[in-house]
Amino acid sequence: MAERSRRRTFGPVVLLGLAAGTLTAVAGNKTWATVDVSARSTRLGADWYMGFGGSVDAGKMPVTTALALVVLAAWGVVLVTRGRVRRGVAVLGALAAIGTLAAVVVGWSQVGDSLRADLSGVGVLDASTSHTGWFWAAAVGAVLSVLSSVLAVLLTPQWPEMGSRYDAPTGGDDPTPPATPLEEQTNIDLWKAMDEGHDPTA
Repeated sequence: MAERSRRRTFGPVVLLGLAAGTLTAVAGNKTWATVDVSARSTRLGADWYMGFGGSVDAGKMPVTTALALVVLAAWGVVLVTRGRVRRGVAVLGALAAIGTLAAVVVGWSQVGDSLRADLSGVGVLDASTSHTGWFWAAAVGAVLSVLSSVLAVLLTPQWPEMGSRYDAPTGGDDPTPPATPLEEQTNIDLWKAMDEGHDPTA
């Protein structure tokens, strides 16, 4: 009963992992932070940011998207492999998911600091940073990616596997059909054998 219950986790965990990886990949390429600039900034800074309505949207973490794509690729391999290879790929996917979560944690302060540094270069010194919904979407996706990837590492031995009929033929397989006894061969079989250069009496 416990093994059957674990097999039933295959679909939900895989769907969760794919959805979380996709969400993180998309969110990682979006704006993570908005800088609100005070009207008391220097004249140079005010002229620079007025075209943005008093705020600047920027701050992306492309490394998050890159790691999330690695997670998605790992899920794709998990679906078509078996045994130790499958579990090894699941471990790699879990490591990439942990890296994605770490990138989100680092991005919490890095995107804001980067924006403030850019603005200070044009004379804007009193800027406040706020995180957008895309940052929180990336955070949720990263946490769910770690959760689903760890579950995959633990549960892959009990998950259903793709049948061996989908495997490529190996060199050990003998493509030659078994020989038919001479008394069971028809005249047509004998002529075909001789045409192919075989001795039907051998």
